[in-house]
Amino acid sequence: MNIFHKIVHNNSFDIKRQYLLTCCCKRREFISEGTSSLPSLSLSLSVPETAQRERQIKEWAEMGGTSIVGCGGISVDYLATVTAFPRPDDKIRSTSSKVQGGGNVGNALTGVARLGLKPRLISKIANDAQGTIALSELENDGVDTSYMVVSPEGNSPFTYIIVDSQTKTRTCIHTPGYPEMRPSDLPQSKLLSALNEARLVYFDCRLHETALVVAQEAARMNIPILIDAERRREGLDDLLKLASYVVCSEKFPQEWTAAPSIPSALMSMLLKLPSAKFVIVTLGERGCIMLERGTEGAPDSGEMDVDSLLASLKEKAEADNPMPTCISSERSMRLRSDGVGSICGRLILGTAEKITPAELVDSTGAGDAFIAAVLYSLCAEMPPEKMLPLAARVAAAGCRALGARTGLPVRTDPRLAQFLL
Repeated sequence: MNIFHKIVHNNSFDIKRQYLLTCCCKRREFISEGTSSLPSLSLSLSVPETAQRERQIKEWAEMGGTSIVGCGGISVDYLATVTAFPRPDDKIRSTSSKVQGGGNVGNALTGVARLGLKPRLISKIANDAQGTIALSELENDGVDTSYMVVSPEGNSPFTYIIVDSQTKTRTCIHTPGYPEMRPSDLPQSKLLSALNEARLVYFDCRLHETALVVAQEAARMNIPILIDAERRREGLDDLLKLASYVVCSEKFPQEWTAAPSIPSALMSMLLKLPSAKFVIVTLGERGCIMLERGTEGAPDSGEMDVDSLLASLKEKAEADNPMPTCISSERSMRLRSDGVGSICGRLILGTAEKITPAELVDSTGAGDAFIAAVLYSLCAEMPPEKMLPLAARVAAAGCRALGARTGLPVRTDPRLAQFLL
């Protein structure tokens, strides 16, 4: 039995804790080497805007201020790579293993921190081995955990993840934490402190009761809100009503709207969510589609069917280009879909970075990495033409290593230079 299986099956708290802390220490050494001496950042197209945004980034870092607050679930991931997924009643060996912090909001804020910002996290763990590793990794990556709640009893969330090397897929078995976070865990004074100077608040739609309280206060303070709509969850609809931006998994738009296609579902979402400025759906190796709300009063060029528009954008995509690109329609077009309605907006197709089978290791957390880059781009006021390729690049980097966080790039990573400089 290898060390991974000992940790999974052994009931000894001391053995788990000792091994997890050892992993954490090694992780600290790796991250500290990769994040030292971060340079300032130039983000926009013109020299005056570049200088202004560079000053903003430096000011946030120098004053220790926060650009992003995240609220949601964190966990510890127990990852095992296998040559093929086991059949019922099989006994197989792992080819590699890793114990690492996980959870959507934890992964996304780790990505944001490595890109140079200083996010704050609102979540809850227990005072156990899993909680120790989760907290230590986040702090080591520069995530402010002072607004997290640590329960003296219960258990922190954890997930077993089986990565199939043959099919390049992963299977997750999640155990929720207990006790759950409640609004009473976050006093009003602490909530206001967490949101102080925040430029953006991000929710993965877990801890829904607390998340709604935080979202309502953020809306009252006119702080933009980004919602990660991975799947239908309790309380999601209430959070979506407050959303400024929405990023969805592939199946969510049609499941939530019952629209006949993804483009029409994105239209339906914008029609149902009047506060949302854009909706993005991620499509894995097929890239992403973004529908950006336009200004009413579009040119009198008639309406265009949104599905036909997407087809025309796909024809313009360069199939042989391995790098992520962005193909956009005209701004503020009048778009329509039968049975859904019409809206003024811009449809944008983002292509994914091509990863060879030999390079692809694990897609765990790819969506979280994508969201991390979107969060960063919004704070840096990047246009979609820069934001979507950057997000695709960051997500691709994460897929080249085992676990959701191992491959997340730092701001000095040369693979990001063309997008950030």
